[in-house]
Amino acid sequence: MSQENKKYTIQNSPFIVPTTDGKVIKEHFGMATDGNSKVSIAHMIAPSGWSEPFQTPEFDEYTFIISGKKQFIIEGDTVVLEAGQSIKIKKNTRVQYSNPFSEACEYIAICKPAFSIDLVNRED
Repeated sequence: MSQENKKYTIQNSPFIVPTTDGKVIKEHFGMATDGNSKVSIAHMIAPSGWSEPFQTPEFDEYTFIISGKKQFIIEGDTVVLEAGQSIKIKKNTRVQYSNPFSEACEYIAICKPAFSIDLVNRED
């Protein structure tokens, strides 16, 4: 059966997003991998001490923690998630992601519509 006619797609070679902060981002489905603008799914590892600037994304973001802990500052509220917990942050919500903890945090991020640098609206 040709790839176009298949009812499923197995992703064996996710797009590895180049970073300068030690974070590992492997996009399995989304804009960079298969051109899908409706949803993106990425496997991430945020090292100890990692953080991003505040941002106000134009997409809903779902995060599921596999191991470690991740800190979220959401509209002024500080939330810490641990392994087995998940969160949905609605689009157009100001948020900052970080890992101020001693161990790396491994997690899955799902963005709907798909993550795009043009839609994340990071602050300087």
